[in-house]
Formats: sequence, C-alpha cells, structure tokens
Amino acid sequence: MNDRTLTDLLRRFGLSEKEVDTYLTLLAHGEAKASTVAEAAGVSKRYVYSVCESLADRGFVEVNDHAVPTTIRANPPEAVIERLRSDVDAIRPGLEERFSRVEPETEQFEVIKSRVTVLKRIRSIVDGADTEVTLSIPAKRLPEIADSLANAVERGVLVLLIVSDVPDPDALDVDGCASVVRAWSEAMPTLLTADSGAGVIAPPELLVRSRSEKQAIVFTQEQIAPVIAGSFLGNYWPAADEVRTADPAPLPAEYTNFRHTVLQATLHRRLGTQLRATVGGRRPEDDTQLEVAGRVIEVRQGMVEPANNEFPVQHSLVVETDAGPVTVGGRGAFVEDVEADLVRLERD
Repeated sequence: MNDRTLTDLLRRFGLSEKEVDTYLTLLAHGEAKASTVAEAAGVSKRYVYSVCESLADRGFVEVNDHAVPTTIRANPPEAVIERLRSDVDAIRPGLEERFSRVEPETEQFEVIKSRVTVLKRIRSIVDGADTEVTLSIPAKRLPEIADSLANAVERGVLVLLIVSDVPDPDALDVDGCASVVRAWSEAMPTLLTADSGAGVIAPPELLVRSRSEKQAIVFTQEQIAPVIAGSFLGNYWPAADEVRTADPAPLPAEYTNFRHTVLQATLHRRLGTQLRATVGGRRPEDDTQLEVAGRVIEVRQGMVEPANNEFPVQHSLVVETDAGPVTVGGRGAFVEDVEADLVRLERD
C-alpha cells in the first residue's frame, strides 16, 4: 500500500494530515525523540508534542515524558486496530437506535391506459397541491374534477385552468374552479402540474373518446414539472380566451408561490390599490440572502389580459426601495435582481 492510500485511510478516523505524517514517522522509527520526529515530519518540535498528546489519547502512541529527553513510541499496529474496532463496535448500538429506515424517494413515471384512472390521478394530485396547479382539461371532463379544483382554490392555491374543446364558452360553468380560467375551442393535450413536482400528460383522445389506445404518463419529478408548466404558459395559455378571473384575495397576504404573488398584485393594482411588498430571497448571481421592501411600481405578467410580459414565462415585480428600483422574480429567476422565496403584500 502506498503512502497516499494509507494517509487517506487514516484520515477517515479523524486524523489530520500532519497527525498522519507524525504517526507514520513514528511507525518508521519505532521510538524517537520529539526533535527527530519534528525533522522527519516537517513540523515544529512544539507541534510534535501537541500532536502526540492527541495521538496518545486515541491509542496510537505512548509518550514517555519521564525520560530525558522525552521520547515517543508508536503502539503496535494490532493494538491500534483493535482499539479502533472496539470504538466502532461501541457506537453501533447508538447509531442503530437513531437510524430510521426510510426508503428513499424515487422519481416515478407511471403509464396509464384507463381514462378513469387518469381522472383519479388528476383529482389526487390536485387534492394534494399546496401552492399552484396548472391544468388543461376537456370541457367534457371538467365536472368530474371541478370539486377538487374548487377545494384547491379555497385552500389558497393558485389554479390556472384551460378548458379545451369548448363548443360554447358562454355556457361554460367554471364558477369557483380556478383563479383564472381560459377556454379554447380546439382539442389539446391534458397537462397538469402541481407545486412544480408532480403532474400528468395525456393525449386528447384518451379523455374524450370512449375507447382509445393512447396512454397517459403520471410523473413525480421536479426537473420535468417546470418544463411542462412552461409549455402550458408559453404555448397554450396565450392561445386560449380568458373567460373568468377570481376576485383578488384580502390583504395583507404572504405567498411562497411567486406567480400567485404576481397575479394578486395585478388584480389589486387594477382596482387602484397601492401595494407595498416585502420580499425575502436571494441574489441570483451569487446566492446571497437578502430582503427588500418598498412600493410596487410595476408588474410584468401574462396570466390575465392584457398581458405585458416580454416573454411568456416572465412574471415579475418592480419594487421601489430606498436604494432605487429592484426587479423581483420567482424560482429560477435569471433576468431579475432578486429570486423571491416569500413575498408579503399589503396596502401601501
């Protein structure tokens, strides 16, 4: 075994690199004066005394301070190994007592062929949502999930809903189902995301036709959900027509979902309410934690008409602080000054 490998293994037992060098020097000499060890290990004599006291406490060496000059002797390797083994055995019961056997969460994909099962999964995911739901669903199937959507809205979840394959938007009953509802006369895939973590993708035929060979995918993967939500907002949302927008929520209010913050700020400002925002978050370029507060002087968004964002997934606030205007974005912000984790909105 070479010195590098031996050093790495010894360091796993809590020895510093200098402690390892000192110990290996003593092994080579058997017993030596502090000055000899210091010269061979490339450290000071005072440091050798300090290190050897630590090594002696852990059973690696013995310090003979009754001799003049003081000598240090390496303990036999079998004695050192036996002590290390004894220490490991001693901590095992305590570690096992505290260890909770929890199976690691796995990223899952489930392929579903049944329309009934797809709708069941949609209801389950919506029922478990905490902050945001984006969903497109055929008008024919909306009544089967309407209660779950209404309950989510009641819990304070942002629900952005596209009802597709709508023959008559005026006859569409969507009261209480979503924060914002859009309708589209065309058929479109069923797309669901909840809290940027779980969702469903299903072709139009599966939820409309009585018999279909098409399949849906249910996923629980944080890397995929934002992509699906981005496609929903960027490709399908602008093509549909706005048919209903809920009233703004009471103030003051705190939001961890930034799109919900932007929607509420938009709705309140359109009623003439002057808003103040307190934002906790980080600076995207260096991840520095910070807090900004001030009057909301501008909102960029594409959730309700008229949209004024520069690209489909842009949702941001401009806050007038004492140091000047600061732009605030949500998770993954890259053009704004601050990536928000929590925003409090109140009347200015």
